[in-house]
Amino acid sequence: MEDLGSANASNNPNIVMLGGGNPAHVPQVNAVFLDELQKLVASNKVSQVFGLYDGPTGNDEFRAALAKQLNSEFDWGLTPQNIALGNGSQANFFVLFNMLAGKMSDGTNKRILFPLAPEYVGYADQGLSDDMFVAIKPDIEILNTPSGSKQFKYVIDFDAVENVLANDTSISALCVSRPTNPTGNVITDEEVRHLNALAHKYNIPLIIDNAYGDPFPGCIYTDANLTWNSNIILCMSLSKLGLPGLRTGIVVANNEIITAIGRVNGSMVLSPNAIGPSLVTRLINEGELLPLCKNTVLPFYKNKAEIAINLFDEIFADLPVYLHKLEGAFFMWLWFKDSKITSEMLYQKLKEQDVYIIPGHNFFIGIEDSWEHKHQCVRINYANDEATLRKGLEAIKALIM
Repeated sequence: MEDLGSANASNNPNIVMLGGGNPAHVPQVNAVFLDELQKLVASNKVSQVFGLYDGPTGNDEFRAALAKQLNSEFDWGLTPQNIALGNGSQANFFVLFNMLAGKMSDGTNKRILFPLAPEYVGYADQGLSDDMFVAIKPDIEILNTPSGSKQFKYVIDFDAVENVLANDTSISALCVSRPTNPTGNVITDEEVRHLNALAHKYNIPLIIDNAYGDPFPGCIYTDANLTWNSNIILCMSLSKLGLPGLRTGIVVANNEIITAIGRVNGSMVLSPNAIGPSLVTRLINEGELLPLCKNTVLPFYKNKAEIAINLFDEIFADLPVYLHKLEGAFFMWLWFKDSKITSEMLYQKLKEQDVYIIPGHNFFIGIEDSWEHKHQCVRINYANDEATLRKGLEAIKALIM
């Protein structure tokens, strides 16, 4: 993150920035939010937004609007008391992980289980206690694509997951992202049902990180259904809609979890940021947000995904490089099978050329052994323009040939 921050601040026009997680600037979406901001400034609510604290679980009007919207879409029976806001997903996961795991009041140590590695790198430093995360290596399926594109997909090894849950009493929650950052993986509905059943069986919550998923921003390019029940902690965000700077993370959970988050918010930040929720509340209430996602955000990123696949097929056609199937989000996950250069070595050499990606070993949180596959993968953000992506992929090709 220090490297990426320094690169972004350098104003170097030659930098090829493919390493961060920033969403693209979608012109139509930016125009909508600018219009909403102008409406907010012109309204009699602007003084309240800027000049008053919301409650510790966040803006009440937004929470009510979101509960109504989710009930309309999914019939979950939510109330505003099932929703809490935080200053971004990172803040919410810090609260959730340290609430559910680490050093407990009874002296025991609890841990979070990631049933499918690799997982989001932002989880790595969230624990206040050592050894707070454990992960399961995936099964790797090489795919037969109609076009002959060299693709693969990670799937959950449920035998390994169940073995850990049956024998390790320290596991206090399951956590999975869907779509997954870094790979673009979307675990299937059946995998979600199986994880949900295991969470109920072992009396632990299932956390689903839905930052890129439905209903907003809706960056899913495969068939997948969103689910929730009182044992699921569903995390959402306004960042990937195009509002990352306004830091609005959303948690949908049972009342006990929401009450606890509110108490932590009250102690840490007093009140979550109100600007992000205030910008989108009218869009939700007037039924404009989801069409914006379905008709603008989704096609924009889906087109980016198709460009990324085409570039991959062209540039790496004759090399033993595999692409994880792009099912959601906006990341390419490249696997340099049998490569002599590690992802960290590749990262350092690319950085010398002002090309920035993320080496894959950082995403295998909770897997401490020397598994070779960890060092054969990189993450690339393909939300940039085609010329920039091509330049970065060509630079990678030159180094691994």
